[in-house]
Amino acid sequence: MNREELAAMFEHPVAMGSLQNWLRLLWRHKKVEAPYLPRVLFVTLTTLLTSPVRVYEQLRYASTIHRTAIQPAPIFIVGHWRSGTTHLHLLLCQDPQLGFVSTFQTLAPGFCLVGQGRIKKIVGYWLVKGHPTRFIDNVPLRIDAPQEEEFAMANVTPHSFLHVFSFPRQADEIFARTTLFQGLTPATLAEWSASYVEILRKATLLAGGKRLILKNCANTGRIRVLQELFPDAKFIHIVRNPYDLFLSTRQLWHVVLSKSQLQQIEPAEIDRHILQFYPQLLQQYLADRALIPPGNLVEVRFEDLEAAPLDETRRIYETLGLPGYAEAEPALQAYLASVTSYRKNRYQLTPDVIKQVNQHWSFAFDTWGYRRLESAPAPQPAQGAHQVPDN
Repeated sequence: MNREELAAMFEHPVAMGSLQNWLRLLWRHKKVEAPYLPRVLFVTLTTLLTSPVRVYEQLRYASTIHRTAIQPAPIFIVGHWRSGTTHLHLLLCQDPQLGFVSTFQTLAPGFCLVGQGRIKKIVGYWLVKGHPTRFIDNVPLRIDAPQEEEFAMANVTPHSFLHVFSFPRQADEIFARTTLFQGLTPATLAEWSASYVEILRKATLLAGGKRLILKNCANTGRIRVLQELFPDAKFIHIVRNPYDLFLSTRQLWHVVLSKSQLQQIEPAEIDRHILQFYPQLLQQYLADRALIPPGNLVEVRFEDLEAAPLDETRRIYETLGLPGYAEAEPALQAYLASVTSYRKNRYQLTPDVIKQVNQHWSFAFDTWGYRRLESAPAPQPAQGAHQVPDN
């Protein structure tokens, strides 16, 4: 184990989460392998030490949280991982009329209200010191930046997709249960819903009552439940070229596993999960999108957003009937100017990847109009400038 791998043993996405949730996870999945016991001990210690501040927040803010209305209904950005959801989220979060779940809230959902002062400053310092950019790509990491609320869910409930990366040998069961809600009892689904709504209520409080815009890839399979919770919600679904998506998702798995896993998994198994989860997730979305009322759903292609970002964002606002585009446009332009030098990851497309994607994801080419390849294109440079983030 090298120095970097050793350091990674002392970090984990749920390190500041609920101790009860952590113990439930260990009890449920059990099969922690010996090389990862230091990581287990680290998370057990940190969740134990931060328990008093979570209790204090609950005592101080429980009634305030309960009274907080999530109005207007949120805007949900959905789509498979690495489809461009993060770039779209960061872009739309520049609109000053919108609120979001912050990185600090996702790291410490149990004390994100009482921790707004000194605790957040300390966490933010060590976060940026250890990870100046997100470890899955080159996007700068800031404690107040918009973040995916699924990280907050992973800290408070065992029913989060992100636990796939802690227990990858049980990924099939975790994905089906937490993303497609297969096999969940009514009581368990009610528990998930209560946890999710509480996170959004806290985000609403922290945003001063602004309408929330949320990005959560796992929500792509949860349209039915989200529609029941928020009948007036707006949805933005983004898709991306399947070949690029597969390669980028494979990289995501390898990187996130290095920071999270408590079990070993073979590279071939990672590919199997990616190839199987994509059609399950997207076909669930295709089956459920009819539940969304007319005018509450807009579909976007990452390539169109990359080529003409302001045209696409204007179309999003107009399709969903969102107010304030003219006022938001200068901030959107400023953000786009700030990422012109961003270098997005490039991957080599091989004949085997083309074969696997064609075999397992054939429906996607027809559904979203992407061109099916029969052979690999000429190699491209490893990096390119003047691109938007590809996540």
